[in-house]
Amino acid sequence: MAKKKEEIKFSELTTDELRVKLRENQEKLFQLKFQNTTAPLKNPREIRTTRRTIARALTFLRQKGVSA
Repeated sequence: MAKKKEEIKFSELTTDELRVKLRENQEKLFQLKFQNTTAPLKNPREIRTTRRTIARALTFLRQKGVSA
């Protein structure tokens, strides 16, 4: 069975920490897309998981009533 990466507990993060995670993942997504354009990634699924992580961070920010 494959090992799962550590899941981020978004519900336990403060709004500032959520914003930092959001920004980090947005930069990571940009880099992954750029790398995928120049040469195929070894793990193209990483783009999908990064997009979903961004969506989770945005969801929790909106639940806390803070605009991203």
